[in-house]
Amino acid sequence: MAEYSQHWGDSTESVYKKAGFGSSARRGSRAAIVVVDLTRGFTEPEYPSGSDLTDVVSATASLCASARAARVPVIYTTISYTPAEADGTAIPWLDKATGMRTLREGSEAVEFDPRLTVTDEDHIIVKKGASAFFGTHLASLLVGLGCDTVVVCGATTSGCVRATAVDAVQSGFGVLVPRNCVGDRAAGPHEANLFDIEAKYGDVVDLSEAVAYLESTVAARAR
Repeated sequence: MAEYSQHWGDSTESVYKKAGFGSSARRGSRAAIVVVDLTRGFTEPEYPSGSDLTDVVSATASLCASARAARVPVIYTTISYTPAEADGTAIPWLDKATGMRTLREGSEAVEFDPRLTVTDEDHIIVKKGASAFFGTHLASLLVGLGCDTVVVCGATTSGCVRATAVDAVQSGFGVLVPRNCVGDRAAGPHEANLFDIEAKYGDVVDLSEAVAYLESTVAARAR
């Protein structure tokens, strides 16, 4: 937690330390990469829900390449709404975040960023809410793959990434979040939610540490 004191102050750090927050997350030997919503509607600023996430996409593509080399499964999520969902009242979240109504089935907004490599071996999950676990088969997919740890990438840090990290640890998985591989529309919410994830839900790590962890699982799985 010490690295965050420059943003939130020593008093915040001491309060969290007293509460017992910020211990290391569990890291197993069978990881999965979950790439949350790096679709054009989030990675391109032309869309109402988007911003320029060029660096995040690049770092995530690099991490996914390392994952494939280590035989670690990669799972991509996209938010996609039917016309009835996008135009109707069934999803209260869209009343709050109206720009998300543009994430419609079949549109370019829900396509994965073309700078990512999505292969036939990767898994794709379509979701309607913030968490990649809510209303999807992600938890059962991870269990079926034998995974015990989730490396969460994507957008946005304050929304779908944080929600996914929370649900991952609540579902029994260790959580890592490579800071280079997540992004948001503004720096304040991004940093605040990285602080929150590091304090309570998972380890926020550099890209190099995430790659080293993936490489370490190869030897661990061989034992």
